[in-house]
Amino acid sequence: MRIVIAGGHGQIALRLERLLAARGHEVAGIIRKAEQGDDLREAGAEPVLLDLESASVEEVAAHLQGADAAVFAAGAGPGSGAARKDTVDKGAAVLFAKAAVRAGVRRHVVVSSMGADPKHQGDDIFDVYQRAKGEADEYVRGQDALDWTILRPGALTNDAGTGLVRLEAHTGRGPVTRDDVAAVVAELLDTPATAGLTLELVGGSTPVSVAVKAVAGN
Repeated sequence: MRIVIAGGHGQIALRLERLLAARGHEVAGIIRKAEQGDDLREAGAEPVLLDLESASVEEVAAHLQGADAAVFAAGAGPGSGAARKDTVDKGAAVLFAKAAVRAGVRRHVVVSSMGADPKHQGDDIFDVYQRAKGEADEYVRGQDALDWTILRPGALTNDAGTGLVRLEAHTGRGPVTRDDVAAVVAELLDTPATAGLTLELVGGSTPVSVAVKAVAGN
């Protein structure tokens, strides 16, 4: 498959690029800074220089042409203000979904956040983030032209992945390694029967491939 990843230099995205390239997939990662390109090449991905905060739907769609799947793994990141939660976590996610529809790329996986909710209350930056992610998820789920899967990981850690997770519609809160999130996304891309599901993910006791097959059978 050819897979295009938004937020290609993110911590989960770089892990995902390595996994997908190792599986023989053709991977492209969208990045904002040219100097990030070497990290993507090292991971086995083709860097695509494009700013999702200023690009048009047509510009993004041009880079999605011919792809078999799209993954939204971009985020404004810690330390960013409320405005960028709106332009990246919501705006770029909606733009990327629109571009996927325009380019005819049906398979669409979103790395969201546990607790994302357009009706989330509160004025702290994290509250704004949860609303932005929730609004973006809601938009994606409304697109009949997309075979979407929304993945909502718990608290992310940089511990070494265990390959053991809990993946369900509702898991309750808990930590999960970025390695394991990337492994689950890779497995979701190889499992089209997970389309139409919104899933929570935390560390657990079930091997990644078994956990994905289990939700695909629901």
